[in-house]
Amino acid sequence: MRELQLLHFWLFLGIYLAALLGNSLIITAVACDHRLHTPMYFFLLNLSLIDLGSISTTFPKSMANSLWDTRAISYLGCAAQLFLFTFLIVAECCLLTVMAYDRYVAICKPLHYGTLLGSRACVHMAAAAWGSAFLNSLIHTGNTFSIPLCKGNAVDQFFCEITQILKLSCSHSYLREVGLLVISFILAFGCFIFIVLSYVQIFRAVLRIPSEQGRHKAFSTCLPHLAVVSLYVSTGMFAYLKPPSISPPSLDLLVAVLYSVVPPAVNPLIYSLRNQELKDALKKLSHPAVFRSNKLLMPLHKHEPTLPDPEVFAHVSGAVAQLPSDVTSL
Repeated sequence: MRELQLLHFWLFLGIYLAALLGNSLIITAVACDHRLHTPMYFFLLNLSLIDLGSISTTFPKSMANSLWDTRAISYLGCAAQLFLFTFLIVAECCLLTVMAYDRYVAICKPLHYGTLLGSRACVHMAAAAWGSAFLNSLIHTGNTFSIPLCKGNAVDQFFCEITQILKLSCSHSYLREVGLLVISFILAFGCFIFIVLSYVQIFRAVLRIPSEQGRHKAFSTCLPHLAVVSLYVSTGMFAYLKPPSISPPSLDLLVAVLYSVVPPAVNPLIYSLRNQELKDALKKLSHPAVFRSNKLLMPLHKHEPTLPDPEVFAHVSGAVAQLPSDVTSL
């Protein structure tokens, strides 16, 4: 038994350090390299902050419990953990929706990119994502911990989660929180529909590009985000929409590990795997001069954002396609 606890500790420690390193490198690279001070990387920086926060909310306490052979967590600690995890999960959903809009404007409306996604607009959209997530989490946490619990105090999970805490209630007041959860799922489904519709428009626009190279360059800017969205949605759906009949505690625990661990650990790899700009920025971090020549600033571009590839720019936008070739060759 003790050997399994130590194995759990070392396994979680390795995953946590990998996620910590990957997300920290992306945050530092985007903040230091002025070439990455564009809307897409600004939102990526926010996504890395969310991933860093979400895995730091659950893993350290779980590792400490394994190391000290205990499963205890204080009432306030449980409330704080539930609030932070819900806050960050909802913020990620909102931010992925904003990032889909960024890709839609870049591919389908390149002429309006600088206007629709200027510095102020980016800050407002990011603030709206964080603010709506904070309000959502505050309501859920307050409502969940106002419900009387009379079925013990043992949560069959490695962190405090709303659905597991509701199982400890024996009054009808838990239905109020269930109603709020349904509303939240409807809003999340709305975000998912927005992302799907955005990519339908993106794919339609990209498929109109005559050259294969132009289509490849356009798709390459969207595939990392699409992969992250697919990972987020698939793990979330499997966690919350699986039938109760196939939901033993052991499976619940495994699923919770998947959706709370996999996205924060894998997202940095997805975004840096085929992104040459990000790879170059990460290589520059190994040079000491980068810290003398660059200040750590939030990447709010003060210049016009980089437009899509000239070929993509010319063929996707009908207005641009009609301009002379010397004008479109940016």
